[in-house]
Amino acid sequence: MHYYWCTDHNRVETDKDVCPANRVLGPYKSRAEAEGALQRISEREARIKEEDARWAGDN
Repeated sequence: MHYYWCTDHNRVETDKDVCPANRVLGPYKSRAEAEGALQRISEREARIKEEDARWAGDN
């Protein structure tokens, strides 16, 4: 079974009840992994922003 994070409903969905692909993140192998999707994206974006600032000489 796969798990997805639905950005419309802010919940985990499974193969059985998943929204259209343009509304979900995933697939993930576990419910916990899907639940942490937004946090991981936020952390990754913060790292990229810091790296971009270093490349631009802002830090």
